[in-house]
Amino acid sequence: MVKNNKERNTMNKENEKYIYKVVGENLKRIRRAKGYSVVKLSMESNYSEGFIRNIESPSYLQTFSLGTIYHLAQILNVPITDFFQE
Repeated sequence: MVKNNKERNTMNKENEKYIYKVVGENLKRIRRAKGYSVVKLSMESNYSEGFIRNIESPSYLQTFSLGTIYHLAQILNVPITDFFQE
């Protein structure tokens, strides 16, 4: 059975895009809690501001590697697992 676009875009745990949303929300929360602006995190990580904003955006699917999240976790001084908390 072919799913319609609405069903395909639904964010649930069965949808592989779900984890990108979880990580993006956590990155934004952690970044703010640590007192980092997007600009500061961009400068320290050597990732563009747009890339970081896209990761954090609930309306844009920005893919990224585990290496990216590992690097951001080191900069923000948090365990990488913090990014996967639901």
